[in-house]
Amino acid sequence: MELRVLTALDVERALPMDVAIEGMKQAFAQFSASQVDMPMRSRIQAGERGVALFMPALARQTQDLALKVVSVFPANQKLGKPTIHALVVALRAETGEPIALLEGAALTAIRTGAASGAATDLLARPQASQAAIFGSGAQARTQLLAICTVRPIQRAWIYSLDRPGAQAFIAQMAGRGPIPQDLRLANSPREAVSQADIICTATTSNTPVFAGEDLQPGTHINAIGSFTPTMEEVDLQTLQRSLVVVDSRQAVLAEAGDLIVPIQAGQYEPQAIHAELGEIVLGERPGRRDPQQITLFKSVGLAVQDAVAAGLALRRAAKAGIGTVIRL
Repeated sequence: MELRVLTALDVERALPMDVAIEGMKQAFAQFSASQVDMPMRSRIQAGERGVALFMPALARQTQDLALKVVSVFPANQKLGKPTIHALVVALRAETGEPIALLEGAALTAIRTGAASGAATDLLARPQASQAAIFGSGAQARTQLLAICTVRPIQRAWIYSLDRPGAQAFIAQMAGRGPIPQDLRLANSPREAVSQADIICTATTSNTPVFAGEDLQPGTHINAIGSFTPTMEEVDLQTLQRSLVVVDSRQAVLAEAGDLIVPIQAGQYEPQAIHAELGEIVLGERPGRRDPQQITLFKSVGLAVQDAVAAGLALRRAAKAGIGTVIRL
């Protein structure tokens, strides 16, 4: 058995953000067209320390088959370790034989950023030029890279409870690729939100990270951090003011506290969800209809994103000779 092994650096080389964004549009379109075999992800809770998730999927149109094992341990920050660890196993869809191992944290960060890039490309105003990023970890970095890939961002505000982390974020990301040199440390959520055309939340917060009343008309929001029924990054007012688009209705209603908490409180109706992003890609549902409309993309992450991203990365890696081929 031969396996192509892609390190984090290999994944980044094989899967540039513009390619990943188009791949995520394809992944969401396949999902909403019922062309994906994907059970709900399994989870094992490791006490209060974190959770391990197991995410298999087959994208039938592109014949991408993969399993991701990912752990999210927020307390790792105190140990000087990454919050997220992950590994992706890719299999040949025709025969089931394993064909690759990919470092999954980099793939997860890229495909998650690319999902927000796809949503931003489909929903944000074309002239959007000011951004706000909540969080300062690996996910926040690819969020910024993705929105700067699809919109002419001139300035971005960074807000994080980890102020040294936010300062390091700015030092590392300013002027990188399409990212502007003008990255600024926000002193409050309101300072960040009140000036933003596009907002990305990439935190592990259990409470909303900004106030919906501070949103400006025409803002687009990508909320990607919360993935459990008790985690919330956006508040009720944000939901009520927004055209809400999700990656999967079933998944967000089972896992996203941003929606589950207000629904259980009788403050929000599931029917208020406007569309899945794949339905907009397919032209089955409209996106933004008014420049003053606030749009919100809520994602909990789907295994099909990992399968399609891994397939793209592997095909490009094989063509470019990226990675190490080992025999087992």
